[in-house]
Amino acid sequence: MTKEQKMIKELENYDSGTVSNAVATYPADKENCLGLYEPSETYWYTDQDIRCIYPELGPRCGYVVTVVYGKPDPKYGRLGFGDLLKAIVATPKPVILILKQNFGKALGRKNALLGGNMMTAFRQTGVAGVLCDGPVRDYREMKELGIQCLSTGLAPGHGVMEIQAINVPVRICSMDVCPGEMVHMDENGAVKFPVHMLEQVLDRSRKTIEDETIKQSRMKQETSPEKLAAAMKGIYK
Repeated sequence: MTKEQKMIKELENYDSGTVSNAVATYPADKENCLGLYEPSETYWYTDQDIRCIYPELGPRCGYVVTVVYGKPDPKYGRLGFGDLLKAIVATPKPVILILKQNFGKALGRKNALLGGNMMTAFRQTGVAGVLCDGPVRDYREMKELGIQCLSTGLAPGHGVMEIQAINVPVRICSMDVCPGEMVHMDENGAVKFPVHMLEQVLDRSRKTIEDETIKQSRMKQETSPEKLAAAMKGIYK
């Protein structure tokens, strides 16, 4: 493994809440938080619409590839599934694939774009996790492939569709994400950060867990509301 791949693997030991704290949640904490984004008004992590299909598989982290699917346009029809697979192959591994659905609200709620056949192809080309802002299907088939999947839910079918764009910026469940960024994802959702900040995100995630372990250990010894509130602020007296 490369140095970056080793760091990615280690970062998968932490949950996305820890990673988000390291990335941007508490900008006043300059020791533990990188402050990469204004935490409240920018779109750097997913919202409550997303759900983890296989929480037992644990966190995944990797390099972003994006694709936009929508209804077929007879005036376009230039991109195919092979083009998407080539983009995945050309990206460093592991890959987190971001599937943007551009079908409108009604169809988007029931269009299970991703299933067993598609996920098999993704596994063969180096995808470690998929994030989709619509439903998926073939729950058991996909689980056997070992790829983490975040989506809005499950549905049994889909309509006709085509690829509208590959490797463009997209917004998915309140997260703006671009090709070349990095995404960490698990049962809590997904958070993004720049690839060149990987080492710093990992370092701050380690530090966050160390500090929270001390904090929670102290809190478990207290019952006083005042002392518990002080421990939340890191005051141990």
